[in-house]
Amino acid sequence: MALWRREVTHSRVQAYYRREHGDNPVLLQSPSDVDALIDALLASRPSENLAALHSLERPLMPAGVPDHELLVGAHGDLQVGVLGFMDNGNWVSFDPSGGRGEVSYSIMENATEFPSHSEIPIALVRQAVKEFLSSGGQRPTCIQWQEPEFW
Repeated sequence: MALWRREVTHSRVQAYYRREHGDNPVLLQSPSDVDALIDALLASRPSENLAALHSLERPLMPAGVPDHELLVGAHGDLQVGVLGFMDNGNWVSFDPSGGRGEVSYSIMENATEFPSHSEIPIALVRQAVKEFLSSGGQRPTCIQWQEPEFW
């Protein structure tokens, strides 16, 4: 009798959001790792509330750099966040119901501006990052996206 084994694959994502992550990024491998990242961003100062994520499941470009990036921001007081995705184009999260207008989130004290209507509920941020992890670094489909005029 033949025994069939189901191979379980785990996607891996590197996260950079503190200075010490430059040479030693945080490795996300599970939904609980994503929750820990989002919780850390929610508890952070405004100068450190944005992370850059790169999937290890996608190929590197010839220069040895990732062919994509997912930016993840979280605002603890408001329980909202933003997402930016770059690969063959630039995309930012979209909430047609409103928002605070243009907003700024920062990674290692470097601000990134996001357009109006880009903040979404933090539960959707969590869901989108988990989808990014499980899909091997593809742009999440669980949220709406907009193409920014600048970036």
